[in-house]
Amino acid sequence: MAREIELCPGRRVGGDQPCFIIAEIGQNHQGDLDIAKRMIRMAKECGADCAKFQKSELEYKFNKKALERPYTSKHSWGKTYGEHKRHLEFSHDQYRELKKYAEEIGIFFTASGMDEMAVEFLHELDVPFFKVGSGDTNNFPYLEKTAKKGRPMVISSGMQSMNTMHQVYQIVKPINPNFCFLQCTSAYPLQPEDVNLRVISAYQSAFPDIPIGYSGHETGIAISVAAVAMGAKVVERHVTLDKTWKGSDHQASLEPDELMELVKAIRTVEKAMGSPIKQLLPCEMACNEKLGKSVVAKVAIPEGAILTLDMLTVKVGEPKGFSPESIFDLVGQKVKKNIEEDETITEQVVENHVKKVKC
Repeated sequence: MAREIELCPGRRVGGDQPCFIIAEIGQNHQGDLDIAKRMIRMAKECGADCAKFQKSELEYKFNKKALERPYTSKHSWGKTYGEHKRHLEFSHDQYRELKKYAEEIGIFFTASGMDEMAVEFLHELDVPFFKVGSGDTNNFPYLEKTAKKGRPMVISSGMQSMNTMHQVYQIVKPINPNFCFLQCTSAYPLQPEDVNLRVISAYQSAFPDIPIGYSGHETGIAISVAAVAMGAKVVERHVTLDKTWKGSDHQASLEPDELMELVKAIRTVEKAMGSPIKQLLPCEMACNEKLGKSVVAKVAIPEGAILTLDMLTVKVGEPKGFSPESIFDLVGQKVKKNIEEDETITEQVVENHVKKVKC
């Protein structure tokens, strides 16, 4: 079992701890602070552990030509990509206000630092952990500087290879052991055939000393629930208040009722994972008493007879007697009294019976 890390104060992740559920608001707030607060509250009310945003210092994330590039998409908030991103980018003071609001209603708050200067600000903001978006996972100088801040890290792996993830591990681990990887495919919305949940198992084998999770961009909740059944200890999903809103992420996001259902389903699956020990459970006793079978006499058996397999069969018996798995142990045993056909074989009629203890 992968080791645990304290991802947020008082909230551990990994091992037998409950899955940590991140509601990725990203920039689905439409650049509106009030909508952002509504989304934080929605995440809290739906049972998510953390409300997450995306923070960029645009001049450090994009070069000038990228910011000046015409942006004519139906999702655009401006004539250029820079105008579009500036509309969606909250100021430092607005981030402080959002973090304070999250603290007031009792949900963890963080953001993906989309460039090194954004990480500096988030460090100053005192977020509980850094989220590394897939676009920066192979940005090794960024990873090294972020790891040195000493905060736990959640690192997505969209667009990366296993070789790259090994390099990421080797860079981060010696500096900051408190991190985890998320299997992720960077497509919006994500088609089921491109999810590759088996990568979760590959990560668990390759990196057994860190928690592994899943960041999904698919529609619906089934795949994310399956990820938890496979051992994902962190699940991140984009959320929205309305999938029809302008913005490329909304279609791959969960509306409030879906997020609530996802949280409920994850908690149900966690209960269902249970114990690896297979045994008769207390909840099965009623069924066992009613329908559990016993060894019965297939024919009339006279006193002093030595039992053979063709004398015995298995039925639901009254009263209960030897369990079916004991039938081969009874072969060769001597009976102390006459046994009628169809009568239950009980301990009282078998000579020198010694009850075997199950291991």
